[in-house]
Amino acid sequence: MLNVVVFGAPGSGKGTQSELIIRNFGLDHISTGEVLRAEIKNNTGLGKIAAEYIDRGHLVPDDLIIDMLINVVDSKKDSKGFIFDGFPRTIHQAEMLEEILDGRNIGLTAIIDLKVEGDELITRLLERGKRLGRSDDRPETIKSRLDVYYLQTAPLAEYYKKENKYHAIRGVGTVEEIFEQIKKVLSACQIS
Repeated sequence: MLNVVVFGAPGSGKGTQSELIIRNFGLDHISTGEVLRAEIKNNTGLGKIAAEYIDRGHLVPDDLIIDMLINVVDSKKDSKGFIFDGFPRTIHQAEMLEEILDGRNIGLTAIIDLKVEGDELITRLLERGKRLGRSDDRPETIKSRLDVYYLQTAPLAEYYKKENKYHAIRGVGTVEEIFEQIKKVLSACQIS
């Protein structure tokens, strides 16, 4: 089973690269961002709560995310593996994810960290905000989102380096060039 975590700052290309990984490796996609956006669009109870946090540029509380994750993992018993896109975002979430997976006798295979510089991230987020109309890609929330990322999520790199499953990937270049780097890493993981 190939289980992959993809993380990086907002605008680093996590969603784009996750889609390519899914297509090429046949994994089930768990994107907390997509699930949350669907909940918000459908105006569910979870969506209303999540929208309040997201609109302020804050992270959605762990307990809401974890409950969602457990349901998705348990609903896909015959999966070839999972790609966790945008989760975990904190060391606490990483520990909770390991606990969930260990309890189901599966583990993480690789952690992909998409590295992109700050100015490039801001440019990408502003362009995406104009193109898609995403409420979390407004100038007033971008700084807050990046600050939260650097404070809470960036430390995952050091956490995962201890497990020898961590792979930093330069997230600048064409989508295809970036994916080729990821594909090499994941193909090697499948062999070992």
